[in-house]
Amino acid sequence: MIKRFSSLFAGHIDLGDMGQEATPANERRYSDAQLATIFDKTEAMARCMDDLGYDTFWLAEHHFQREGYECIPNLLMMGVHLAHLTKNLRIGCGFNIAPMWHPLRLAEDFAMADHMTKGRVVFGVGRGYHTREVESLGGPMLDKDANREIFEEQVDIIFKAFNNEAFSHEGKYYTLPAEVPYRGYDLKELTLVPRPRSLPVECWQPVVSATPRGLDFMVKHGIKGVIGGGSALMAESSVLAFQEANQRAGKETKLGEDLCFGISYHLAPTREQALNEARPYYEEHGKMFAPLGFMGPMEDEQLAALGRRGGWADSGLASLETSCERGAWYCGPPEGFVEYLQELGEKYPGLEMVNVQSSMGTPLAVMLEQLEWFAKDVMPKV
Repeated sequence: MIKRFSSLFAGHIDLGDMGQEATPANERRYSDAQLATIFDKTEAMARCMDDLGYDTFWLAEHHFQREGYECIPNLLMMGVHLAHLTKNLRIGCGFNIAPMWHPLRLAEDFAMADHMTKGRVVFGVGRGYHTREVESLGGPMLDKDANREIFEEQVDIIFKAFNNEAFSHEGKYYTLPAEVPYRGYDLKELTLVPRPRSLPVECWQPVVSATPRGLDFMVKHGIKGVIGGGSALMAESSVLAFQEANQRAGKETKLGEDLCFGISYHLAPTREQALNEARPYYEEHGKMFAPLGFMGPMEDEQLAALGRRGGWADSGLASLETSCERGAWYCGPPEGFVEYLQELGEKYPGLEMVNVQSSMGTPLAVMLEQLEWFAKDVMPKV
């Protein structure tokens, strides 16, 4: 039964021109003053969501994005700040990209945030998808096997640190503690100081490939899964695979339990108006994310088409109408969204949280309008 609603903000500035006829993604450049507007924008969304009764405001960790799409480099710092501006809203790390961190620094920083916000920052981990970010900050990304290996070892270390008064670790990438003498004795173990106040730690991770290895690893640590819109959501196999991973670990769950579904949306009095208003935001989202593999495999000529002004029609990407048909998006009046979410809840009886989000590029004024409209005319009726 759906009980809680959240929203994701990846951290884009107000871009100005948007859509297939607008500036190509790789040609966008913004001043530092423009990029810094992300802080006031994030504060405004957090205050709005807190007043409206949303459960969690998810943010995304990204680096070096002079194009203005994802401009929040430190989720834990932002989470502590936002928790001090709001009363009840939880701030979700969606996600801390572990291969860009030392695992013990990440564990320490979250533990501090957990104490300073009285448990209102929600932990989340991911493997990353921007080569520019991960490789530049010292982690592997081009080598997918190495990326998964180091991610799994890092998360093992993080949960050792969270769940034990003292710990040690020896693996392929890390030996902890360092084998050194210290103040008259040989160092054999470490203690995270402080450990989180909220134990066990609630942790979330994106479900992308939904492989047995990846899902079994999540279940091992009690990590909950966020399934984004599009094929991952509508392929019931991903939801079934998560349930089956729990069963392999001896845990019986309802379909959809310990998962959050993400749906992009745009409300308007009619479906036609909603589609027309949302189309430039959807196209801007595609210009940025499709080359990263989020909208299916693409050939070089398709990528070239998408990279030039007005090239969407030659890129082969799905239309907004098609994305609505697949369930990745909802465009239309509030009553239709209520019906859609009620059907989703009936199909997945264990589902408790749904994440509704405006697309990449949506201006702040529109996002606030949509959050208020959803909270008034959709949230109470689901």
